[in-house]
Amino acid sequence: MNPRHSRYNNQPHRSRPYRSWAALPALLLVTSLGVAPVLMAETPEEQGFAIAARSDRSDRGFGDSTVDLEMVLRNKAGKEARRSLAIRTLEIPDEEVGDKSLIVFETPADIEGTGLLSHAKILDPDDQWLYLPALKRVKRISSVNKSGPFVGSEFAFEDFTSLELGKFDYLFLRTEACGEFTCDVIRRLPRYEHSGYTRQIAWIDQKDFQVRRVEFYDRKDKLLKTLRLEDYRLYGDSYWRAQKLTMVNHQTGKSSDLLYGEYTFGHGFDANDFEKGALQRLR
Repeated sequence: MNPRHSRYNNQPHRSRPYRSWAALPALLLVTSLGVAPVLMAETPEEQGFAIAARSDRSDRGFGDSTVDLEMVLRNKAGKEARRSLAIRTLEIPDEEVGDKSLIVFETPADIEGTGLLSHAKILDPDDQWLYLPALKRVKRISSVNKSGPFVGSEFAFEDFTSLELGKFDYLFLRTEACGEFTCDVIRRLPRYEHSGYTRQIAWIDQKDFQVRRVEFYDRKDKLLKTLRLEDYRLYGDSYWRAQKLTMVNHQTGKSSDLLYGEYTFGHGFDANDFEKGALQRLR
């Protein structure tokens, strides 16, 4: 799961106090009569979107990236299993189109070479293909099965593509302390079909505008999982990346960590590196 948010632009922006200079004479008349002017305040929906958009766009323009990471699977008793993998990401400049990513597992031996190719969409079903080396075949992930666990972890298939800004309707809830930060708390309602979540609650800090925590509610609207994003690192002048993601499943007692290494950028990837044939070349 890439802890960077993708972007989307086809949403309402912040309202302005006055829509044109023509409104000023009427405002001056109201003021001269001693009546307080009525300003156009943001709705909770507009405020929620503005907060999410500011976070999403805080590190745009990175182009492409690669990173090696370790996945730690932990059962209810605390027993651990570890897997190493690598993620390539191609940023799509058009905010109405989702990014592309390729995940390849390197260890353990029984899943070595397993690959997940994702083409994120906005409201249409995401395109995802899974390469299974034991079967030597590429399997398309059905749009109705994306809420299932990815290779036994607490991360679902949709968690790897569902962070596109335009996939949600937003609502500002409140501002509160979150650890060492002050965070805006917003609700995200999935707009895309077949989501395994009815809603998500996200905490976004007011300092660096990064997501610090997300709660996921299942189709019965019960708390299912909590994701915590920690140890953020600034690459260059613009690109924030969380170096540790922890997903806890409250219903099973299991958890999964994603421990990221150092990101690198500017590899010159293009769309051809993220087509279905790229999975076949993993053989």
